Amino acid sequence: MNDPAEPGKAADKAAGGAKGPDELRQQIQETRGQLGDTVEELAAKADVKARARARGSELKGKASEAGHTVQDKATQAGHVVQDKAVQAGHVVQSRATRAGHAVQDNVPRPVRTAVTNAVQAGKRHPGPVLIAGAGAVVAVGLLRRRHNGHH
Repeated sequence: MNDPAEPGKAADKAAGGAKGPDELRQQIQETRGQLGDTVEELAAKADVKARARARGSELKGKASEAGHTVQDKATQAGHVVQDKAVQAGHVVQSRATRAGHAVQDNVPRPVRTAVTNAVQAGKRHPGPVLIAGAGAVVAVGLLRRRHNGHH
C-alpha cells in the first residue's frame, strides 16, 4: 500500500511519472479521452435495440441476396423447361405430320374426299354438324348400354 509518510511519491506514481503540472494535465486529458472512448464502446454494446437493428439489416441483406439467387435459379430452370417443352412440341408435331401422311397415304381416295367435304361443310354450317355430332354421341352411348346388358 501507499506509505502515508510519502504522499508526493504516490501522486507521482499515480500520474505515471509526470515531470510537471503541464505534463500531468496532458496525461489527464489523454486518460479522459481513452475513458470517453471506452464509455462509448460500452454504451454501444449495451444498446440492444441498435445492435438488433444492425443485425436485422445484415440478415435482411443476406435474405435479399438469397432471394435473388433463388429467383435466378428459378428463371434458369424455367428456361430449361421451356426449351424442353418446345423440343417436345416439335417432336409431337413431327409425329402428327407423319401420322397424317400415313393416314392420307393409306385411306382410300373416296373416304378422304368424303371426310374433307364433311369438314368443309362443318366449317360453313357448324350448327347442324354439332347437332349431328351430339346425336351420334347419344346413339353410341345407348348402343354401349344395350351391349353391356343395361336397359
